[in-house]
Amino acid sequence: MSYKLFIPGPIEVAPETYAAMTTPVFGHRSNDFVEFYASLQPRLQKLFYTKDPVYISTSSSWGVMEGAVRNVCGKKVLNCMNGAFSDKWYDVSLRCGKKADKLQVEWGCAIKPEMVREKLATGEFDAITLIHNETSTGTMSPLKEIMDVVREFPDVISIVDCVSSFSVVPILKDEWGIDVLVTGCQKALALPPGMSFASVSARALERSKSIPDRGYYFDFVEFHENWLKHMTPSTPCISLMFGLRQILDVIEKEGIENRYARHARLNKMVSDWATKEGFELFPEKGCESKALSCIKNTRNIDVAAMNKTLKSRYKAVIDGGYGKIKGKTFRISNMGNETDKTIGDLLGQLSEIIKEIA
Repeated sequence: MSYKLFIPGPIEVAPETYAAMTTPVFGHRSNDFVEFYASLQPRLQKLFYTKDPVYISTSSSWGVMEGAVRNVCGKKVLNCMNGAFSDKWYDVSLRCGKKADKLQVEWGCAIKPEMVREKLATGEFDAITLIHNETSTGTMSPLKEIMDVVREFPDVISIVDCVSSFSVVPILKDEWGIDVLVTGCQKALALPPGMSFASVSARALERSKSIPDRGYYFDFVEFHENWLKHMTPSTPCISLMFGLRQILDVIEKEGIENRYARHARLNKMVSDWATKEGFELFPEKGCESKALSCIKNTRNIDVAAMNKTLKSRYKAVIDGGYGKIKGKTFRISNMGNETDKTIGDLLGQLSEIIKEIA
């Protein structure tokens, strides 16, 4: 049974995008693919605000995130941790055999620039990981201000996960000095899961060349050598790339600034609704995500029952909270193709259900 997704990912995919994905594939070493891949690059670079390559990987974002650590960390990596997914990056670093340390704050708190400066000033690190928008808690850290600090330490390569903030808010990769910017297709790009992207700076690529155990599938050098030929190192998911082309058409037609404004407006609709219904947002004030709302269950309602009724009655679903805050919070996504009507309808449905179960 199909139902409309208002979860933090994967999010709702438009019928037009699914239709685009039925385009017949061609060989990934053919001239047709070379022309196709080359046509996508400038459009992706524009969204990344970069002149650097944008590598396309047939994997979840975690594949490229792990690969980035393996490619650029030679000495020690600092993992900034403020939620379930950023916490996981520390474990990933250790499993890759890297020396790693934590910059740990409470869930719902943002990573602050001064915290980063204090850690990097030790001189122990040559890489840093940061999740811009921590979806488990709906918390967005001040990326530009953090990058202002990271640039004070020229030996440190930055790896930034913008999986759930990409195309939601502007992320100026080159201007802010981000070395490796990673995102995925199943969040605000509104594609089915299975494809991710990494834009890699020249200095990060040079660092990669010096790392002997960087692996193969996510080797930046392999990606780059193939990128120069408008190809991928391994067989790509061409159907998802056709979907990407359709999504790029949609974004360009809407206009990226209009897209940012729409995400902000819909996000405010949800947060205003939460306040009106007697809830609070989970993240610290001023650090709320623009892609989703993580709402503290201050009324102690039965979140699972609310979601079950929403699903059975209205064929829609939200998220019941993640990890250690499951049930203590719930999350509503406003990413991708959502509109004032779709979000407004959802909020009205939730209000109706809450009256019944509260």
